[in-house]
Amino acid sequence: MVSSNDSSVRDYDMETFQLYKHFQFDWPVNHTSVSPDGKLVVVVGDNLDALLIDANSGKTLHSMRGHHDYSFTSAWSPDGRTFATGNQDKTCRIWDARNLSEAVHVLKGNLGAIRSTRFTSDGRFLSMAEAADFVHIFDVQSDYNKRQELDFFGEISGMSFSPDTDVLYVGVWDRTYASLLQFSRLYNN
Repeated sequence: MVSSNDSSVRDYDMETFQLYKHFQFDWPVNHTSVSPDGKLVVVVGDNLDALLIDANSGKTLHSMRGHHDYSFTSAWSPDGRTFATGNQDKTCRIWDARNLSEAVHVLKGNLGAIRSTRFTSDGRFLSMAEAADFVHIFDVQSDYNKRQELDFFGEISGMSFSPDTDVLYVGVWDRTYASLLQFSRLYNN
């Protein structure tokens, strides 16, 4: 699934490389996330609301309100019920797909827009990256109350957990300090 500033979302058949579905919106789309079961899609972009749409028809099922600016990122938890949206208002909102009347959590950044969000493959942790200098890691099992903050220098180009959840990789885009940072998980036995 590809999101685009031309206000559309496109889904391609990866075997034939042919356009399979094309959904049009009234505003530039910055990010989409497909639910683990492939039935739902979160769509965020240059709009105050995030949308939950049907992956097959593109029909809007719900419009989530709460952010105060445009959104850049979204991510589904592997549980298929919870998802996150990251916004220029310096917050990441956690939503429960079973009750979308309001966000169940509002996680705050320090300095800037939340540009990237990722859940670990086991759903235990959520990371959110600001545009520069800060990555926040939340323990989902603690109801997002336990957190760790990584503070370093540089523009963040992206981040990802390893499939086994043991490593968080953070890309730093900076003319002087460009790098790929690797943070390994420490287990307390």
